[in-house]
Amino acid sequence: MTLGPTDSPAATHRPLSPPELERAASVVDAVTTTFASRVVGQDRLRTALLVALMSEGHVLVESVPGLAKTLASSTLAHAVGARYSRIQCTPDLLPSDIVGTQVYDPRHHLFETQLGPVHANVVLLDEINRASAKTQSAMLEAMQERQTSIAGEVHRLPRPFLVLATQNPLDDEGTHVLPQAQMDRFLLKEVLDYPTDEEELVVLDRVDAGTLGRSTTDVTASVGTPDVVELQALVDRVYVDPAVKRYIVSVVGATRRVDTLLPDLAGYVETGASPRGTIAFLQVAKALALLDGRHYAVPEDVRTLRHAVLRHRLHLSFEALADRVAPETVVDAVFDAVPTP
Repeated sequence: MTLGPTDSPAATHRPLSPPELERAASVVDAVTTTFASRVVGQDRLRTALLVALMSEGHVLVESVPGLAKTLASSTLAHAVGARYSRIQCTPDLLPSDIVGTQVYDPRHHLFETQLGPVHANVVLLDEINRASAKTQSAMLEAMQERQTSIAGEVHRLPRPFLVLATQNPLDDEGTHVLPQAQMDRFLLKEVLDYPTDEEELVVLDRVDAGTLGRSTTDVTASVGTPDVVELQALVDRVYVDPAVKRYIVSVVGATRRVDTLLPDLAGYVETGASPRGTIAFLQVAKALALLDGRHYAVPEDVRTLRHAVLRHRLHLSFEALADRVAPETVVDAVFDAVPTP
């Protein structure tokens, strides 16, 4: 069957109206202002969290301790009036400690279901690599299916639902590395750097003024969770031209053919990005377009978070590790090799 002019996807696409773009901008500005009032710097983390929240995805963060990951996630949750929970992963953490379990009530001789901390809007999964493989799988299944099953009964997770999982790269003792296939389920992986001297001075000023240590429960919600759900619906309607889609497919496809396209990097990439990477680029590009106040995506939206989208989806070889070739180097080389539309 051949599509006619009125049957094409572009023809049936309903573009975002100026009032809808203004509404989205007001929600984003309110959240950004609240975030900046509590978190110093960390612009990349803020962008990653906003994009993931708008795209209904999840974020994996790797950094040394003390870079405001907990503060960032809790501030985001309270800024949108969402339920927040923090799960500290330890080797003895059980899947039931996350998803919930049934507890016997001797007064009524019945089993009562107690939902676990994953049943929140924003969940911080701190040091996920310290949890056992079984517990990691339970959490990742909840992220993927957006539901949990307790004693055969299905419990839907709330909307919006965002997981921020963290990894500490410094201390490997007693950790369980996330398998490559499970890391692929995170929309973005962000690697945080130390703050600049100017940012750290601001931190000291806020500590001295007594404003940094205040609980995030004191944060007044700028918007509500219905506003976030509305924002997610607007992201779905952002237009992506077929040329931009072909660009995404070409980039992801190039990660699977590094040996032929980039002879200098031959032997460094064992497996490229899966189709989840292609979908992630589409979701991220649409979210970034809306963040920029546009109803359409451009190639630059694909490039902006290229490291966060691909760094955890490339499986580098031992040769790459020995030569200290970072995944970001491969990603940049791939994007340089693929013509921009």
